[in-house]
Amino acid sequence: MSIDVFIIVAVTSFIQSIFGVGVLLFGTPLLLITGYGFIDAILILLPISVLINSVQIAKDYRSVDFTFYKKLLVFAIPFVVVFLFLVTQVQINIGLIVGIFLIFVAAKDYSIKVHSALRVLVRYEKIYLIVMGVIHGLNNLGGSLLTAIVHSKEYEKDVTRVTVAVSYATFAVFQMTTLFASGRTVDISLSRGGMYMIVGFVIFLLTEKFVYMDISNKAYSKYFSLFLFVAGVLLCVKSI
Repeated sequence: MSIDVFIIVAVTSFIQSIFGVGVLLFGTPLLLITGYGFIDAILILLPISVLINSVQIAKDYRSVDFTFYKKLLVFAIPFVVVFLFLVTQVQINIGLIVGIFLIFVAAKDYSIKVHSALRVLVRYEKIYLIVMGVIHGLNNLGGSLLTAIVHSKEYEKDVTRVTVAVSYATFAVFQMTTLFASGRTVDISLSRGGMYMIVGFVIFLLTEKFVYMDISNKAYSKYFSLFLFVAGVLLCVKSI
């Protein structure tokens, strides 16, 4: 097992275990830095992301906001599939724009103006979901926009995490299906891929037991804001 991939999987799995997203959002650019191609990176990370999300969904599926989820299926998923097909032909760097937007959303709990602006944005949820699908298909950054819109809804922590988890898992399943249907394969052995999945699963179990369960709803909202802020800053730095 490659030690750099092992560390990336472990750290991003910890983040996803808390917030429902992280393996792809942070893992993809980190693997690109270590020399993996975009398609190879997401083929390594997608199964780990789906595994963690699946356990989260099984645990809290009754808390899913199915109204939001149904809209995501209709307005975001088709664009994820279409633009993933195009991603090997076109490279578009919009990380800076997404990063600035995440920093803006992170200020929701500290600014009345930002809070009001986000309420207006949610009114155009269908357009937002379409844009999110396009972005996720192109460069895997749709997860950051997903967390932003779910955070703006001010759910309790279990509803927030499982709604993000079921939405993100759906992204991943359609991405894997699209890639395999297009004949793309990854240069990694089944045993090594299995080991990465085991690492992600173990990290989830430890995080769930010793970290997530002890976080209150109020603290979780603040941590989620911090998560969005850090993700936004990292995307901005990476894109400059």
